Amino acid sequence: MDRSITAGQLKDKSLFQDSDGSAIPAKNMYHNCSKKNCFFANSIIFSLQIFLGALAFSFFAKGFSGSYMKSMSSQIERRFEISSSIVGIIDGSFEIGNLMVIVLVSYLGPRVHRPKVIAVGCLVMSLGAFLSVMPQFLMGRYNYERITVTVHNSSTSVSACSPASSEGHPATDATETPRCEKTANSYLWLFVLMGNLLRGIGEAPVMPLGVSYIDDFSKEENSAFYIGMFGPTLGFLLGSFCASLWVDIGIVDIDAISINPKDTRWVGAWWLGLLICGAVNLIASLPFWFLPYSLPKEGENETLKISHLPGQGDHYKIDPPAQPQLKFSEAVKGERLLPRLYIFLTILQYNSLVGLITYETKFMEQQFNVSVARAIFLIGVILLPITILGMFLGGFLIKKLKLHVTEMAKFACTTFIVAYLLNLLYFTCSCEVLQVAGLTVPYSGFVILWVCNPLGFCNADCSCKLDQWDPVCGDNGITYMTACFAGCKSSTGTGKTMVFHNCSCVEEQGHGLGNSSAVLGQCQRESCTKAFPYFLALQTACAFILALGGTPTYMIMFRSVSPDLKSFAVGIETLGGRVLGGLPAPIYFGALIDETCLKWGTKNCGGSGSCRVYDTKAFRNVYLGLIAGLRAGCCLLYIVVSVLIMKRFKTHGKEMKDAKDTERSTGKEPVTSNKKDILPGARTSDESEETRM
Repeated sequence: MDRSITAGQLKDKSLFQDSDGSAIPAKNMYHNCSKKNCFFANSIIFSLQIFLGALAFSFFAKGFSGSYMKSMSSQIERRFEISSSIVGIIDGSFEIGNLMVIVLVSYLGPRVHRPKVIAVGCLVMSLGAFLSVMPQFLMGRYNYERITVTVHNSSTSVSACSPASSEGHPATDATETPRCEKTANSYLWLFVLMGNLLRGIGEAPVMPLGVSYIDDFSKEENSAFYIGMFGPTLGFLLGSFCASLWVDIGIVDIDAISINPKDTRWVGAWWLGLLICGAVNLIASLPFWFLPYSLPKEGENETLKISHLPGQGDHYKIDPPAQPQLKFSEAVKGERLLPRLYIFLTILQYNSLVGLITYETKFMEQQFNVSVARAIFLIGVILLPITILGMFLGGFLIKKLKLHVTEMAKFACTTFIVAYLLNLLYFTCSCEVLQVAGLTVPYSGFVILWVCNPLGFCNADCSCKLDQWDPVCGDNGITYMTACFAGCKSSTGTGKTMVFHNCSCVEEQGHGLGNSSAVLGQCQRESCTKAFPYFLALQTACAFILALGGTPTYMIMFRSVSPDLKSFAVGIETLGGRVLGGLPAPIYFGALIDETCLKWGTKNCGGSGSCRVYDTKAFRNVYLGLIAGLRAGCCLLYIVVSVLIMKRFKTHGKEMKDAKDTERSTGKEPVTSNKKDILPGARTSDESEETRM
């Protein structure tokens, strides 16, 4: 009777069979190996460990740089005085660079020295980060938009409401007076765009070549990817730290700056983190230069030793566990509906996810009075870790429960629908529009209405410039575009402590002369601040549930295609998602958000800059409405895809069961008088005896 040992049994028990059929420990097979062979085997293992460590660090580096750039989008927008749509173009340039070379890299992968190509990719990413920093050293100091006030010779008091206030008198801040630098500042954001483009080009070979190298020579195919998942979290933490620092740190006296990180004119040290990202990518490239072109397959020597065991014959063959795969074409029986729906589902998911991540910090800032630095910190500390935890837990459930593709489809569909219903609750976290005199409220009252004329009777004699934005908050709770628009006649203090007095427009709101004052900055909206914890908790729950179903969604594709089609399926899914999702989403999200702007900033040489204040209600409806609309389409596609998968795979499972019944009836399997029903994967008593021999 032929006796066979499965590969799984050898792996689980670490046993080999001797010529007499008895089992011997695998470790005893290597006592007699020569020093030369042992040294060679150890060098292979060491090279694999070096590659796995280097690849893990490269995954970390690219995630670190990518998340940092996402977190700095609002800082870049303000530093270069550009609109959100242009920021979207800068963000999309990464996808353009990646798509320029990804096909070529995938095609030439097996034909090139993969470690060295990965090293070149990391080097290009480093170069892209350093190139993006260049404008900081070409533009000079950042001069934020502020009014010019007149200093009286007899006292420290200054006047904002004065016909002479717009004639170019010296500013009271210690920062240098804004000057026209049209040639230097207008298009320097192209450096950031080109740097992001280079980052996309450099990242292209890291994932496909690294994964293929591991797949060819190692069994540890997931560890590097798991380690790299911590990169985005640290990238957002670095972004939070840099956003809290002044852009010209070390050059300008911070105490002399009259704005704080909650101000929409605040620009953090966006360039500092890019220097760190460039250095990290440069370090990540170093180990790959010293790795070989190829290595023997891990476990190859052990297989060779097994085949040369004394007395080893054909009856001791190793049978790999049977894992029949259903080809994608067979699963849909010639139909093309299912793969098309899956790709379309991926595209919609890419759009909603990329749009969400790109403008999440801006949304938190405008909606809930949260500084950009704090918003970035909360994303890095709460949302990203909970998303990673959800992905890990989703993969664990698949492995623990041994979910079939139909069960994974049901699980993914259910989690996404639940997350979508939670997503709709975002609209309940409402926040009132910022009350700005002349923009959202009239000078004469508190009733919300759209006002076309920013001037009022109370400031008619102040000669205020209409294009200025240096907001002050009056005692009446209304924000004024500048102290001049509030009609303030005098002030005390300097810098952040400056207080304006005798403000005629504040007096008209029922305040006496003693209370008609205003302080620098926008008025705080208390209801928005109180609603933020609920919004954050809701978003955390939604992110966790989405991540929980994300891993099963990705695994559906792998379980639905034959092994020879997996690479092609991944390539098509990635290409479709990036071309139709990652590239256009930041652009059209940004363009629609720009439409909700109430007050645009002004550049030193004229022309509109970045947005200073948004219609928060319209912003919320556009931002959340786009995400909800895209995810509604995803819900519909999830249901259709799940139904199709259950229908097709159920039919295929029935056919396989009928085929097994036919084999049993033809005598291919011995029939005993006491035969019982055997579940798939169970062993008979005879098989158990053979295993114990």
